[in-house]
Amino acid sequence: MSGLLAVIGKGKDPQLVKELSSRMSHRGPDESDLHIMENGSIICHESLSIIDLKSGKQPIQGTNKAWMVHDGEIYNYQELKDTVLKEHTFRTKSDSEVIVHLYEEFGYKFCNMLDGDFAFVIIDGDNYIAARDAVGVKPLYYGLDERGRIYFSSEMKSIADQCKSFSTFPPGHYYTGKTGFVKYYNPEYEDHSNANKSLDLDLVRESLIDATRKRLMSEVPVGVLLSGGLDSSLTSAIASRILKDNGQKLHSFSIGLDANSPDNAVARKAAEFLGTEHHEIHFTVEEGVAILEKVIYHIETYDIISVRSGVPMYLLSKAIADQGIKVILSGEGADEVFGGHLYFRNAPSAEEFQDETIERVQKLFTADLLRADKTTMAHGLEARIPFLDKDFLDVAIRIKTEEKQPKTYDGIEKYILRKAFDTTENPYLPAEVLWRQKEQFSDGVGYNWIDELIKYCATQVSDEQLAGASAEFPYNSPTTKEAYLYRSIFHKFYPQVSAAQTVRKWIPKWQENQDPSGRANAAHVKADVEISKAGVTV
Repeated sequence: MSGLLAVIGKGKDPQLVKELSSRMSHRGPDESDLHIMENGSIICHESLSIIDLKSGKQPIQGTNKAWMVHDGEIYNYQELKDTVLKEHTFRTKSDSEVIVHLYEEFGYKFCNMLDGDFAFVIIDGDNYIAARDAVGVKPLYYGLDERGRIYFSSEMKSIADQCKSFSTFPPGHYYTGKTGFVKYYNPEYEDHSNANKSLDLDLVRESLIDATRKRLMSEVPVGVLLSGGLDSSLTSAIASRILKDNGQKLHSFSIGLDANSPDNAVARKAAEFLGTEHHEIHFTVEEGVAILEKVIYHIETYDIISVRSGVPMYLLSKAIADQGIKVILSGEGADEVFGGHLYFRNAPSAEEFQDETIERVQKLFTADLLRADKTTMAHGLEARIPFLDKDFLDVAIRIKTEEKQPKTYDGIEKYILRKAFDTTENPYLPAEVLWRQKEQFSDGVGYNWIDELIKYCATQVSDEQLAGASAEFPYNSPTTKEAYLYRSIFHKFYPQVSAAQTVRKWIPKWQENQDPSGRANAAHVKADVEISKAGVTV
């Protein structure tokens, strides 16, 4: 929805702060504003208007002297206004404003009352609170400068050269000057022993429908990412039904190297079945390579799988934004929740399977969510993630592990999710889509994309450069030419050690080939030659 920047402390030049905030103007192309507090602290906002287009301008003042900036959406804002905040007078109709009123009503302990995706900062005199949503759908960074001022920012690029140290704000936490970090999100599913719920397919289906319905809340056009994979196809199927009931037609979008790419081919079939207004985007390897630097600048990571998938996602997001769409539904998260990545087939035990699903959900903010948010927001487009709805997570992750571990069902990943939507009457999807094998996005756009990308990187990095990588980049040293090139580009934009330390590389477990492509797993029916040859640790 926007980009936020807050500088807590005196003496920072407001014009400089405004310029720092403008580095994130892509996140909020509709409006930009700044407010200087009486004590010298400054908050800025780059706004993408989705709810209350006329009066929802930020920063927003509370009833008295508290001011707030917020990135994201609060889906239960009307319920909050009608209940615990019914005595409060609101200045706007924006979903964001409930945050500052909750602070006025409950102090610091209100984050669990919010149902949504958010990063926010409230400044109230010398008091302040910053917080991030439960699993990190919206990004947030924090840092400290030489004079002891603390910074909060939606993207690293606004604070990296201002702070002596900075880091990623942990999801599910809030921070105040008095308490430090406090973990407010403590779901029962984080303990694998709580995976003790019997399978209820109706509950799985209805909770995902509810999660999708709330994410259609918008006063601007909404679309869906439709790769043809199970996850995006299900969110598309649910959304198309809901909008059809309201007399609306859903716009769906896919991307691939050509019409025959794995994703595009299946997405067309799904779109035809669902009756969406489908848009198919094609790109060349040369076009992808040409924007590598731009993509790494925007996504702020050198993680291999994030870059590989970030390029087509960046191109697709631009095409979607050019259509006038401002909100897009994404199928991110389902693989982590249900153990859908192919390497899960090799889990040594049910307990380790469950632990890995929990850890992957907890670490989504370091990779898939980071890429999903920043490639879309680079074009003023907001991605919403139904599979990471808090209520849905509690339903899905707590199902008994032995009922969802893939080997129980002949190696069919995400069997439970498929079965929940395999309805004979009024089917959600064609069988060939519903039961399609898992493809990671960077593979599904066309196997040639990664293969040619690996070859391109090999032409850009010498053997001598790779041999000296550990000396040049002592932290998280790259071990392949592909990894070296991404790290070099990242370092050009973000040379600080703190910047390198924000990145977590995604490596699959329980398989010999450590390349993050799904085709590196022997279970993939079309394991690729280049990926198979790589066999390297990244």
